[in-house]
Amino acid sequence: MMTIHGLDRTKGLDLILHTPGGGIAATQSIMGYLHKMFKDDIRALIPQIAMSAGTIMACCCREILMSEKHANLGPIDPHLDGMPAYGVIQEFKRALHETKRDPSTIPIWQAIIGQYYPTYLSQCENAIKGSNRFVTSQLRRVMFRGEENPLKKARLVVRHLTDYSGNKGHDRHIEFDECKKIGLKVFAIESDQKFQDLMLTVHHCYMHSLMNTPAFKIIENHSGVGFIKQQQLPS
Repeated sequence: MMTIHGLDRTKGLDLILHTPGGGIAATQSIMGYLHKMFKDDIRALIPQIAMSAGTIMACCCREILMSEKHANLGPIDPHLDGMPAYGVIQEFKRALHETKRDPSTIPIWQAIIGQYYPTYLSQCENAIKGSNRFVTSQLRRVMFRGEENPLKKARLVVRHLTDYSGNKGHDRHIEFDECKKIGLKVFAIESDQKFQDLMLTVHHCYMHSLMNTPAFKIIENHSGVGFIKQQQLPS
């Protein structure tokens, strides 16, 4: 809110993202606020990576500008307590199948499933439903607004980004060509050399700061108004 205050909101927002991700609740809150401030006129700029919740933020924008050669998005399957929700559900179904087929495996699966606390499976199911519903609605309402079959396009994108078995890992990098293939509205920054140089220069400046100072989170606007979180170094 501090970095948005005082900006000319009629010009829309170019949101440069470089993030490994975060929580879905925070993501919904951030993007809900930005949509209200800029009336959905937001472009996501991805110089290198916007993983997990960063990909969700990009999906909330009207278009995504990223490098065709070195920028990546990532899967958006939700995690609870560091565990993939899809993986937990898949493992539970496997346990049911294997114990039904071979009761001698019950002790093995008891040791595994017994580590889940009560309501954990329900929380995983709710996290999946809530996350998918949010991303689908944002794609339909913003990126695919005015297009034919926006809901169908949104569901296709979400199905690919949440494909736990196909992606093989939450840290998988999804490059430009694949993003385009699954239906995301992505544009290569290499098509405008001047724009590419400006965008990457900004990115490199921030990477220099993050690698050579105690700062680990920076939110800043083009006027220099920013919010910076730093590690507390031992005295």
